[in-house]
Amino acid sequence: MTLAITKTTSTAVPAVVGADLRVPLVTGERVTYANLDHAASAPCLQEVRDAVDELLPWYASVHRGAGFASQVSTRVYEQARDRIRRFIGAHSSDAVVFTRNTTDSLNLLARSVPKNTAVVLFDSEHHAALLPWRGPNVQRIPAPSSSGAAIVALDRALAAAPVGPRLVIVTGASNVTGELWPVAELAKVARRHGARIALDAAQLAPHRPVNARELGVDYVAFSGHKIYAPFGAGVLVGRADWLQQAQPYLVGGGATSKVTDHGDRLGVAWSAVPERHEAGSPNVVGVHALAAACEILSRHWEQTVAHEQELLARLREGLRTIPGFRELSILTDVDKVGVVSFTISGFDAGFLAAALSAEYGIGVRDGAFCAHVIVGRLVKQVGSHEDRAVRASIGLGTTVEHVDRLVAALRTLVTEGPKWTYTQRDGRWVPEDDGRTLPPFLA
Repeated sequence: MTLAITKTTSTAVPAVVGADLRVPLVTGERVTYANLDHAASAPCLQEVRDAVDELLPWYASVHRGAGFASQVSTRVYEQARDRIRRFIGAHSSDAVVFTRNTTDSLNLLARSVPKNTAVVLFDSEHHAALLPWRGPNVQRIPAPSSSGAAIVALDRALAAAPVGPRLVIVTGASNVTGELWPVAELAKVARRHGARIALDAAQLAPHRPVNARELGVDYVAFSGHKIYAPFGAGVLVGRADWLQQAQPYLVGGGATSKVTDHGDRLGVAWSAVPERHEAGSPNVVGVHALAAACEILSRHWEQTVAHEQELLARLREGLRTIPGFRELSILTDVDKVGVVSFTISGFDAGFLAAALSAEYGIGVRDGAFCAHVIVGRLVKQVGSHEDRAVRASIGLGTTVEHVDRLVAALRTLVTEGPKWTYTQRDGRWVPEDDGRTLPPFLA
């Protein structure tokens, strides 16, 4: 049984849940929420919500249930592997392991590599890709200034790497700058040195088609919450041999094919991949939502890319008119997805984010975006004494009005100052005498 997903021939981008959400301001008004924080967590697609609603009456245990609902849920769960494999152009033999998110996926891969594997990565990576790799065989390359420099640097690093298994970690699109990395070219370098390559596609998959075979990558990781399916599922897709040889990432039901009692010890026969690394009751709803989002985006790439690039150009053009604006950048010669991180001279990033929310109903991100190493370096390059920045990120829920409101609000804050008084509390800027009320379900 396959649960249907309604197809559309509309030229519009897919609609998101909450597009008409209205939020309170400290000044007493209510405005439509301008969500410019898609890079952190994207809203749910309406079609994904419909797909979840369609499944929920059938939701039951999977793999070992004799009941009809269990059989339906099992079919939904297993079909999702093929749907996601098609979405990223993976090989039919590649394992598809469901996880909680990209961080979980990359930690799983880190636990599965053979002993003494040489790992090479750029220090501009998000913490999810930067931190799981420890030990003397890990080489972190300083962030390059161009795609050509990245290719040269990786070639040199791999030439100097110890003999044995090798793995390269690379992002598809930076979560700090939105810049698209030369993945296919880096994969060719990795292949020439006998290395495997893992792609962190968390910021790439929501914005551009990903084809693992065409890119030449061995592993792909991405998250539902970035790709308009915020139901707690992620995925690691890639070559099965290392995953099959590794001890289970988690132990428990599902990861075992048989457990026997030998008195002083238990005998355990582990399941094959992918069940080997999916211990416990799986997130059937999240996995179904993730697969649905993949299929929906696959039908709308042309509209999605055009929508985001038009808004990105408008956003960057507008922001350049703000006094003191400085955009963060790693690579100087590449295209971008809809992410812009910046500083404004003389203004704390946290203060700007708080005022944009409280006075204008705009959601942006401030901080170091779980990429502290590269953000700290980039903000110093643009002359800031802080270690934080503001990030505005575009997605399917973004409109022209949202972009224009952000630009106008920043210009007003910079040239005229805030309308409200703010104070720091527990390290965060907050409005004083904040009378905004929470929604009823939190009352």
